Amino acid sequence: MGTPQHTIGSGFGARSTADEVLRGIDLTGKLALVTGGSSGLGLAATRALARAGARVLVPARRRTAAEAAVADAPGAEVDALDLADQDSIRRFADRFLASGRRLDLVLANAGIMACPETRVGPGWEAQFAVNHLGHHALVNRLWPALAPGARVVVVSSAGHQLSPVRWDDVHFTRGYDRWQAYGQAKTANALFATHLNTLGHDAGIRAYSLHPGAVLTPLQRHLSRPDMITKGWIDEAGTLIHPDFKTPEQGAATAVWVATSPLLTDHGGAYCEDCDLAAPTTSTEGWSGVHHHALDPTQAARLWSLSAELTGVNAFGGSQG
Repeated sequence: MGTPQHTIGSGFGARSTADEVLRGIDLTGKLALVTGGSSGLGLAATRALARAGARVLVPARRRTAAEAAVADAPGAEVDALDLADQDSIRRFADRFLASGRRLDLVLANAGIMACPETRVGPGWEAQFAVNHLGHHALVNRLWPALAPGARVVVVSSAGHQLSPVRWDDVHFTRGYDRWQAYGQAKTANALFATHLNTLGHDAGIRAYSLHPGAVLTPLQRHLSRPDMITKGWIDEAGTLIHPDFKTPEQGAATAVWVATSPLLTDHGGAYCEDCDLAAPTTSTEGWSGVHHHALDPTQAARLWSLSAELTGVNAFGGSQG
């Protein structure tokens, strides 16, 4: 149920903004859920979706701060959720299901990057746990609330090129590398969308993954200034100098384009970048394109089984306690 990876000529590009790709699209009456929707490109997506008429639910660990951040987004609301805590995910989903509302869009945007070695839950590596397992459990628990024609959009990254899923040691129990752990988590994001699209196809649900581009946001909180200077992102004064970095509004554009564009109706399972489908690549030069290991259907099914086993959550069979 996947899609060939080739550009389709959307009319937008790397410098398009979220508002530009939503121009002429009326989301009145639609309900979107945006994880990480109170900062960085998630906040830019929340604001753009709200301006297009959607009601936007923003789950957040720090509820008061999130409410302040989205105060200027008409129709945005906040609820408590910690993606590192499976009990918190269950409570959030139970509250939402009890409300009887239907979701038209889930934007799985929240994540952490290159953090020091951290363990959550039963000893899970934090980047895999938060970026992937948290969203796996959240989407599966919310599955009964997804409306016909709903889209699930998962923010992956060109960082997926750093590592496939490490099947022999997904939780880095034998030595930790923060960038390899990030790469594995971003590969997992894309594989999750790949298999969810297959499972949800007959129900009319489509899933996609994407690389938003490089954006300076709170995602870089675990990187020191010397780290970012060495990478050529900023200068000694902390000023952004890398020509390929996007603004948050540009970084949010691909996510909201994927969430709403009629061009993607027949391209479920696609991995996108710069408001178009990404081309396949084997290179890590230039950080564009998608590697086969992030879309492989066999690997995607294997990851789904592992994730269901770890979380105990599977909307398509098995435990959902």
